[in-house]
Amino acid sequence: MDKHQDHNKMDHNNKNHSKMDHSSMNHAGGHAGHHAMMIKDFKKRFWVSLILAIPISLLSPMVQMLFGYEINFLGDDLLLFVLSTVLFFYGGKPFLTGAWGELKSRTPAMMMLISLAIITAYVYSTLTTFFYLW
Repeated sequence: MDKHQDHNKMDHNNKNHSKMDHSSMNHAGGHAGHHAMMIKDFKKRFWVSLILAIPISLLSPMVQMLFGYEINFLGDDLLLFVLSTVLFFYGGKPFLTGAWGELKSRTPAMMMLISLAIITAYVYSTLTTFFYLW
C-alpha cells in the first residue's frame, strides 16, 4: 500500500486545506470528485431534513393555531424537541462544522452566519419548550 492515503477516502470535515501539502497524494477524482461527494451529501441531508420537517411542522403549536387544528398527546412537546434536535444536528452539521473552521481560522463568512441563525433558533425553541419565557 502507498504510504499516502487516497485523498478521496479522507474525511474532509474540519480540515483547513490551505496549509496542507497535496503534491504527493493520489488525487483520483480530484477536486471535482470531492465537490460531487459534497453535493451528494447535501442532497441527502436536504431530503432527510425535509422528511423530518413534516412531523415537526404538524406538531408545531404555531402551525396548529394558524390552520385551526389541534394535536395533543402525552409527550408531544418532548417528541417535538427530539425530532427538532435530530434535525438541528443532522441537517446543520455541514454549517456547524464549516463555522467552526471559519472561527478557528478567524475568517468568519457565510457558514458562521447560517450557524448563528440556526443555533439561535434552536436555543430559543428549546427554551420556550421547557420554560415559559414571556
